[in-house]
Amino acid sequence: MTRAVLTINAGSSSLKFALFREHDERRLAPTSRGQIEGIGTAPHFLAKDPDGAVLGEQRWPPGGGQTHEALLNHLLGWVDSHLGDSELAGVGHRVVHGGPMHAKPERVTAGLLRLLEDLTPLAPLHQPHNLAPIRAIAAARPDLPQVACFDTAFHHTMPAVATRFALPREYEAAGVRRYGFHGLSYEFIAGRLRECAPALASGRVITAHLGNGASLCAMRDGRSVDTTMGFTALDGLVMGTRCGAIDPGVLLYLEQQRGTTPAQLEDLLYHRSGLLGVSGGIGSDMRMLLESADSRAREAVALFVFRIAREAGALASSLGGLDGLVFTAGIGEHAPEIRAMVCDRLGWLGIRLDAAANARPNGRISAADSRVEVWVIPTDEEAMIARHTVDLALSAPSGR
Repeated sequence: MTRAVLTINAGSSSLKFALFREHDERRLAPTSRGQIEGIGTAPHFLAKDPDGAVLGEQRWPPGGGQTHEALLNHLLGWVDSHLGDSELAGVGHRVVHGGPMHAKPERVTAGLLRLLEDLTPLAPLHQPHNLAPIRAIAAARPDLPQVACFDTAFHHTMPAVATRFALPREYEAAGVRRYGFHGLSYEFIAGRLRECAPALASGRVITAHLGNGASLCAMRDGRSVDTTMGFTALDGLVMGTRCGAIDPGVLLYLEQQRGTTPAQLEDLLYHRSGLLGVSGGIGSDMRMLLESADSRAREAVALFVFRIAREAGALASSLGGLDGLVFTAGIGEHAPEIRAMVCDRLGWLGIRLDAAANARPNGRISAADSRVEVWVIPTDEEAMIARHTVDLALSAPSGR
């Protein structure tokens, strides 16, 4: 009997999942992907096969009282009915924060779950929702192995100088430091580079994970040496609704002079800023902004590109030069206009795009005379989680 693994990426109102089946030599192939949206309002379950055909769909009425646990049980039941001759051997979870101690994926135990709950103050909008499905599955199926895959783990190779804030040392001892995020995406890209461009993979590469959440990572020999996100996923680039890097004096001003409460600040910085805020509420979707004739939309796009190029210049300094630039995630993979604008601003590094290749990306998109290779590589965080789940969930006992 072949084995299958389920991956889960849970948020406050949605849950993304993917089901992978193991083949020879632990090779994995996706059999379905989907999500449950509208959790807490009007849930909608949708699953598709790798070709996009709908495998399952269900809607619940608003106010139907469907809890996260009930919806998760629906997902597990659906998975059971679609396993065929396979057995569900493990579940892998994206957990945003692993803190300073968790540098690699880990098999879930009761002790680990308590430690991860203690990290909630470092990611209050993400960590509780990441951990809720782990607890629910542990209660429903206590013998089913689970693996926690941390978005911060990939960045544990950064040198201390790249993780440190210029604060008194007692704050660093309490965990106030730069962690970095999007690590599962960067780990996947590092692996793909080793397959498609091994010489470049051993060099100095900046990967641009550009989506509703956005960051850059400087990699040398496939290892993180610097990144734009820091203590939280608010830092760094302009994002869909997040502001990115901001002078902390602005926050003091808002609090002291305008009476902004911590809850209002949280809402402002996470939900009302970024592309949405700069565009004057036109939207946070890059496709909408690129299509808009409104000057505020153009200004939001310009700021997005400006900050990417500025931060890329800083990361090139951290690397001591640049051999490659990789675009990935929703905007990075599907917005040739953004790639062209970023590369134009980085022309001083010797970047030259092949316009035709950029319009229809399939790997390398830089011109033959470009001193820096530019690539578009689709990311797959679910595949990375599935790989770790196979490696860990099917080995040692959990010790629960």
